[in-house]
Amino acid sequence: MAVAPTPKLDMEADSFAPKVRATVVQASTVFYDTPATLDKAEKLLAEAASYGSQLIVFPEAFIGGYPRGSDFGSTIGSVTDKGREDFCKYLAAAINVPGPEVDRLAAMAGKYKVYLVIGVIEKDGYSLYCTVLLFDSQGHYIGKHRKLMPTAVERVVWGFGDGSTLPVIETPIGKIGGVICWENRMPLLRTAMYAKGVQIYCAPTADARDTWQATIKHIALEGGCFVLSANQFCLRKDYPPPPEYIFSGTEENLFPDSVVCAGGSAIISPLGTVLAGPNYDGEALISADLDLREIARAKFDFDVVGHYSRPEVLSLIVRDRPTKPVTFTSEEKTEDSQIVDS
Repeated sequence: MAVAPTPKLDMEADSFAPKVRATVVQASTVFYDTPATLDKAEKLLAEAASYGSQLIVFPEAFIGGYPRGSDFGSTIGSVTDKGREDFCKYLAAAINVPGPEVDRLAAMAGKYKVYLVIGVIEKDGYSLYCTVLLFDSQGHYIGKHRKLMPTAVERVVWGFGDGSTLPVIETPIGKIGGVICWENRMPLLRTAMYAKGVQIYCAPTADARDTWQATIKHIALEGGCFVLSANQFCLRKDYPPPPEYIFSGTEENLFPDSVVCAGGSAIISPLGTVLAGPNYDGEALISADLDLREIARAKFDFDVVGHYSRPEVLSLIVRDRPTKPVTFTSEEKTEDSQIVDS
């Protein structure tokens, strides 16, 4: 799988900064069916590209699925047999990075000449991660972000990312980064993204509540960046029927057409203006034109890691190396090495 070199472009010259047509996709996964979900992703990508979109953002866990309502049979101290089987099915729907599904996503981005940011469930051995993948318009995989902090019961099935996957990638349409759902509430993580110069801040999420809108507006204002938030819109029938899949605690109140995730996808400007959305009406493509000159206008008032910072009082250290549970070292023994018993 080819990985493109990072393009170099001086985006500081705001008088020449481009306008970018961006689209956030609000749609559901085909749960437990990754090939069908990839087919759906391509149809949505093609439609968005036909409208002139240059950057397309899909929701959290779009490939592999967000396991809303599932407890995987887990309580403190025990796991049910069905819970273990549910995990096996969920693992089977996840993808390897790199892998054939990543190659197909890269090919899609190249075919439709778009930058693509998409949420996936990544498997690494037998561990799962909630991940965002980034692709350029030439059909190259260019980076990933693993969710640093899964929320609540997400921690039962997802591992924790580390500081080695916090990319902000410079492209001809701006500096693009991605942060997932409630980790957007982590002030230090946001500060790291701002320090890397993020201009188009992608925030795939699973949160459809009104309070999420306050979060993404605040990030846009705080970071002086465009925020693109994509969420799934899901009905109960988008998940397998019971007893194969159970929405714990609410299943008895749900019908096939019950809304289990209402969307709320939106695009926000660096001055906090809602450019598109939030949409709660169903599956949709939500688009806006981003004028990157707006970034300088916003940072004139407030540049969080520039003139508005006080590094002599407040500072941040980011450990951006991978963390590994096991490290192997080898030492060659010389001919005269001896084992001494004591």
